[in-house]
Amino acid sequence: MGELSAFGKVLILFGIIMIVVGGLFLFGSKIPFIGRLPGDIAIQKKNFSFYFPITTSIIISIILSLIMWFLGRK
Repeated sequence: MGELSAFGKVLILFGIIMIVVGGLFLFGSKIPFIGRLPGDIAIQKKNFSFYFPITTSIIISIILSLIMWFLGRK
């Protein structure tokens, strides 16, 4: 029974993460600094555009890691 309880907690946590990510997709354009930080790579040519938000990805990763660390502490 303990394994099912742990699996349930993982599913709930995954659901919360999906809600947060969905909210970022919906309201991300209203947050002024998301995706436009120094270090984000944007290349635009005549028939080609490439965008890689590396700095934004690192910051989001750090924030999510801290949240997981705080939630995982016993």
